[in-house]
Amino acid sequence: MQTLPIARSYPHRCRSTLKEKDIIHLGKPGLGGHLWAVIIAVGTALIGLVNPSAGAEELRLEYLALRGGFTGYVIGQYQPDYFNQADVALAARLPWQKELGADWILGTRALFSAGVLVGAHEIPGIFTLIPFYVLCGRKDGLISIDIGGGGALVTEYKFQNQNFGGPFQFVWTFGATSRFAGPFGVGYHFQHFSDAGMYGSDARGVDMHLFELTYWFDTK
Repeated sequence: MQTLPIARSYPHRCRSTLKEKDIIHLGKPGLGGHLWAVIIAVGTALIGLVNPSAGAEELRLEYLALRGGFTGYVIGQYQPDYFNQADVALAARLPWQKELGADWILGTRALFSAGVLVGAHEIPGIFTLIPFYVLCGRKDGLISIDIGGGGALVTEYKFQNQNFGGPFQFVWTFGATSRFAGPFGVGYHFQHFSDAGMYGSDARGVDMHLFELTYWFDTK
């Protein structure tokens, strides 16, 4: 009786396939680098704010903003659905700040917003809390540049072609505001929110360009 040869290549194939999957998984683009950039920027500013020469003021409301914007493909992965956002934002100046010469200041603020996303035949609510903004700007408010991070809650996260993964999203944002007409001004912020991989690799976040009309409570 002739003995059939035993194939010995299958274990090798399995090992090869697993390695290829691992390489593919590890090669997927993520948002870790962008999150670390925000952490480093905020941390660097904190070093200056904890300096003994840094001043402290009382917590106070700073401005109210009406914001509207649209999806922008800037840093995230491909976004199958297109969204618009409209909300109301309330900013408060935090007590930690430091003067930079006679006309400039390094300060902190917090921001809360409530509004809606419009897209993919849905209108879910979106609520964001940015507990710590770092800002650098003129004391008279003519120009201020800021960067910060926080979280968001969305009332719906599954859409026709896109899934955010879950109701909670991480948020980071940067932009500028300008107060140039008494208590009134304008602003722009880029806003990114996503799950940062918390809900799995199939979730997709949103990059948003937001334009603002602002009313400043304190114009001093």
